[in-house]
Amino acid sequence: MTILQRRDTGAVAHLTMDAPERLNALSDEMLAALQGEFDRLKTDRTVRAVVLSGTGKAFCAGHDLRQMTAGRQAEDGGKAYFKDLFDRCARMMLSIRALPQPVIAQVHGIATAAGCQLVASCDMAVAADGTRFGVNGVNIGLFCSTPMVALSRNIPRKQAFEMLTTGQFIDAERAEALGLINRVVPATDLERETTALAQQVADKLGAAVRIGKEAFYTQAELPIEAAYDHTGDVMVQNMLYRDTEEGIAAFLEKRPPDWSQ
Repeated sequence: MTILQRRDTGAVAHLTMDAPERLNALSDEMLAALQGEFDRLKTDRTVRAVVLSGTGKAFCAGHDLRQMTAGRQAEDGGKAYFKDLFDRCARMMLSIRALPQPVIAQVHGIATAAGCQLVASCDMAVAADGTRFGVNGVNIGLFCSTPMVALSRNIPRKQAFEMLTTGQFIDAERAEALGLINRVVPATDLERETTALAQQVADKLGAAVRIGKEAFYTQAELPIEAAYDHTGDVMVQNMLYRDTEEGIAAFLEKRPPDWSQ
């Protein structure tokens, strides 16, 4: 059985986690499947936007606790397995950021622990009303330390710390207000609204979005003067593209651009 489905519609790739009986948990198999698709997408110039969703009642319920319990049975108490697990998970999350294409989470049901981390790791997110978000590991004695890396880079620190230490869920409206997601839509409109956003991105010049996404994350971690130096260089590079010249000419001439990519 394939636990991760891929369907391409034009320049948009739709990745669907398909393990509803496990609430699309980030099992060893799911992590491997996601990593494989992200590795393939990294060099796929036909795809200009990615939508990530899940089947069943939940977007993603975090790590697979049954596998983690089994991993504890090793002679070292699971230390090597857990280190490898969290390293593989971090690599997968970082792969989303490293992708040249923007990745949009299409979220429903719940996104908890590493599932909430997955939402926070995506470049954008659209959620159905009624969706709940949490980093709830503290409720079972496991502080969500790795999920907090992405979470604390999405929402204000005090709100992130409250979620991490209380284990309480927040609803979609609160998640939108804090900046964890971009918008809340009726559940019946979730796929349509997310696809429309992805298509809007995919319609732009792919080369410009690729260079812009990389610059967006790089400049965010630089001091402001260095950020301006870096993005100035990126603007120069972008301006030298043939398709950028065509885009400017088309705008001035009030016609659609004839882009080559």
